[in-house]
Amino acid sequence: MPVVELSYYTDPACPWSWALEPALRRLMNEFGDSLQITYLMCGMAREFGDPVKLIEESLAAAEQSGMPVDARLWIESPPRSSHPACIAVKAAAEQGEPAAYLRRLREGFLCRRRKLDSAEALLDEARATGGLDLERFRIDLRSHAVLEAFGADLDRARRVPEEHRAPGSKRPELPSLEFHDPAGATVGVYGFASYDELRDAALAAGARPTRQEAAGIEEALRRFGSLATPEVAAVCQLPGPRAPAELWRLATEWRVKSERLGSGELWSLA
Repeated sequence: MPVVELSYYTDPACPWSWALEPALRRLMNEFGDSLQITYLMCGMAREFGDPVKLIEESLAAAEQSGMPVDARLWIESPPRSSHPACIAVKAAAEQGEPAAYLRRLREGFLCRRRKLDSAEALLDEARATGGLDLERFRIDLRSHAVLEAFGADLDRARRVPEEHRAPGSKRPELPSLEFHDPAGATVGVYGFASYDELRDAALAAGARPTRQEAAGIEEALRRFGSLATPEVAAVCQLPGPRAPAELWRLATEWRVKSERLGSGELWSLA
């Protein structure tokens, strides 16, 4: 089966990347190893300005996706920049697949109200993620090699055609995904998109589904670690009230547990 490389332009603090998680996780469940994801950190903000815009974007992304958001972070203790978190993801990538750590940072910014702009805060998230050599991570956070890796991601983002860039920016709209077929051609999806748009792009690039059936709830939680209700609905194909009904049924049997965060819940195995 051909493997399609997927370049994902994103940022740990990006509200619309958080909103894309249900569609992306369903894509990962359906296509499995036929997609190989590289996470490109785009440095959404060297310095966050007026927090009102970020609050508005977070609430708009939550309304469209149903993903839990707690925008009080941007009022109470706003991070100064997303660049330290981007660098931290590149440090985690030095030890392998950074997806779990990136997810932890997304949760911290978007619904856990964590000011993730210092080395100690980012180290705490690495500790909570598990599976990382913390001393190596601490060293890599300050290494020239990791800083250069982040710089390479920024350079890659600047090469995206101008028509796909965010207004007034040298980077693409976030989130953006480029599917690269085995012959080197690229099928791009720029900006927030539906699952069907992502799936069509994956198929156009030559990826093939590795499974047809939806995942069970406990199987999905075992794989991904934590899921918001809209993510369960997407990955397990439980539309409307079916996902929350099934989740609360499993909770009454002590098989899953919920954590209320802002406007919704995150679920994990009990």
